[in-house]
This record gives sequence, structure tokens and C-alpha cells, in this order.
Amino acid sequence: MTSEEYEHVIDELQTVIDETQATLKRFEKTGMNDDMPGDYETLLAILDDAVKQQREYTQAMLD
Repeated sequence: MTSEEYEHVIDELQTVIDETQATLKRFEKTGMNDDMPGDYETLLAILDDAVKQQREYTQAMLD
């Protein structure tokens, strides 16, 4: 991959991270994390996976 391609993937993952964090905040603010714990856990897993992938792509770009 080129440096630009790595940066594009990293930026797209940042969008996923930002949007997932915003959704998590809305869940918590409205109490949906208690009403829909399975969906809340899924959002946490999506966030965790996106952060891990972003870290991997960043490291690969720097190598």
C-alpha cells in the first residue's frame, strides 16, 4: 500500500471511531445502554475493533 492509501484507511477508521463514540454517548445519555445491553456491547466491540485496526494500519505505515 502507498502512504496515501494507508492514510485514507486510517481516516476512514477515524470516522467509524468518531461516529461510534457519538452513538455510545447517545445510548448512555438516554439510558439505552441499560435497555439494550446487547446492542451496547456490539457498539463497544465495533469501537474496539476499529481502534485496533487503526493502530495496525498506522504501525504498518510507519514501518
